[in-house]
Amino acid sequence: MEGLSFDLAQQPLREVNQFLHRPAEALAGRQVRIENPDGAHNIAVGLNAPVQVTVAGHAGYYAGGMNQLAEITITGSASTGVAENMMSGKVHVKGFASNGAGASAHGGLLVIEGDAGLRCGISLKGGDIVVGGSVGSFSGFMAQAGRMVICGNAGHALGDSLYEAVIYVKGSIASLGADAQIEPMTAADLDAVATLLAAAGLDHDPASFKRIASARSLYHWNADADQEY
Repeated sequence: MEGLSFDLAQQPLREVNQFLHRPAEALAGRQVRIENPDGAHNIAVGLNAPVQVTVAGHAGYYAGGMNQLAEITITGSASTGVAENMMSGKVHVKGFASNGAGASAHGGLLVIEGDAGLRCGISLKGGDIVVGGSVGSFSGFMAQAGRMVICGNAGHALGDSLYEAVIYVKGSIASLGADAQIEPMTAADLDAVATLLAAAGLDHDPASFKRIASARSLYHWNADADQEY
């Protein structure tokens, strides 16, 4: 594959993103390396081509947001909203991720090798998220579809107002959110966890995870029952 390197210490981010927004056929198979990101915001946002991008360091807000088709690797940590609204492709964070990682992702795979902050996977709409460490409170809040695999612990209110997304947790859970419940792991769950762990390059026993899904009691508002949240 043909490679190209940009240095944000010498070139403006706008120039880098303009290159990455070229037509898909012009980028297909290319390898792009971004040096000295130094926490810049909006790196590699809105990509729509099968290009491989390596961010060699720490990324700021919304790195890899709205990604389609691209494979983005961040060798350091990522700030708020990494891979938010991702549609397809893969975003791999070698370090830690701040709040709202993978928010509203419709597809694709987000891998975070370290911990993730609050609201990881909030309003997830079909993407997959694998976290090698722990996640903060309200992770999976209102997650509608997709899967989350958490290899560490989970903070308070995990899966609050969960819909059809499923969360798998290996460690402890500080508390479950409204309408979330622990369910038995099935053979399909074990296969799903094994597949996601393999895709993330992580080695854990799928049988050591717990399944968290919706109890479905909040699907319909019942005024006669004076239903409260």
